Amino acid sequence: MAPTYDVIVLGLGGMGSAAAHHLAARGARVLGLEKFGPVHHRGSSHGGSRITRQSYFEDPAYVPLLLRSYELYEQLERDTGREVATLCGGVMLGRPDSRTVGGSLASARQWDLPHEMLDAKEIRRRFPTLTPHDDEVALYEARAGLLRPENTVAAHVQLATQGGADLHFEEPVTRWEELPGGAGVRVHTHENTYTAGQLVICPGAWAPQLLTDLGVPFTIERQIMYWFAPDGGTAPYVPERHPIYIWEDAAGVQIYGFPAIDGPEGGAKVAFFRKGTVCTPETIDRTVYDHEVRAMADQLGPRLPTLPGRFLKAATCMYSNTPDEHFVITRHPAHPENVTVACGFSGHGFKFVPVVGEIVADLALTGTTPHPIDLFDPRRPAAAVA
Repeated sequence: MAPTYDVIVLGLGGMGSAAAHHLAARGARVLGLEKFGPVHHRGSSHGGSRITRQSYFEDPAYVPLLLRSYELYEQLERDTGREVATLCGGVMLGRPDSRTVGGSLASARQWDLPHEMLDAKEIRRRFPTLTPHDDEVALYEARAGLLRPENTVAAHVQLATQGGADLHFEEPVTRWEELPGGAGVRVHTHENTYTAGQLVICPGAWAPQLLTDLGVPFTIERQIMYWFAPDGGTAPYVPERHPIYIWEDAAGVQIYGFPAIDGPEGGAKVAFFRKGTVCTPETIDRTVYDHEVRAMADQLGPRLPTLPGRFLKAATCMYSNTPDEHFVITRHPAHPENVTVACGFSGHGFKFVPVVGEIVADLALTGTTPHPIDLFDPRRPAAAVA
């Protein structure tokens, strides 16, 4: 007979690994099930770097969660000795009325976050790698920077294991059901059947398959990350000299980019924010085509004088989008006694990984959380728009 656990965590990517750690740290008997290996590249928690920032243009309601996430990332580094965060500063660029600039400024003002507003001349002076138009401005945030997704997942897996969690990789779940009378859950894999009092589902891009009864029309979107070697070398692009950036043009198209963090041959990573193609985890095309590289290069040329330079490589990942691009973090409305879900992170979730782990642990063990998560209720009207 398989052992009975307090909590089973389905999915051990960014969110699931954090949840397993926080649950185990509170003394829960935890089983984690993952269909791939540890720190894999088949979902969304990979690619070497992710942006983190506090002046959040998506909605000021995210800021308290970001402040807590920053604390938890610092704790994660102390507890594991792994490098997970580099706060190199960041600029949110565009016209003053753009969402990227205006939304970031609104969050900074509402929460009294340290920031500076830079005109185009000052941007070019301070960051010679960037060449904005004269009518563009930027919000500069010194506490912005980048996260290492693979290191973050590995750190949470390490702490979860040290805390006593039983983590099974290469063991996909085939189905699950609630036990009679709300007594818990039963989870089936090809290898075994497990029971627990609670189930946590962190499915990433598999949300449309695993959470059909949630009532949210998730869309899975293929995204591409690109690395280019700048003309003249990467010295001007090191984190001490080059910030992370999100840059919105007059048409509303956003690109984002990073310092060169992996040495002279690592290049500088860039990508479109959204502008992907609909896919599923099974049908995603992992090939990156010449016309896609050219489209990215065309965006870089007018904005960064030494990019695109030489194309190095590209990789794909997936966004799991909700209709309004806000998260879903909740007790499952159809299974409120036994099931917690965290999904639909819509391309901007990784910076929240540790605080989502904390929230999920709260919900699974107590049914509630002190963190503000009303925005993430799947029953909100905007989440159900097909």
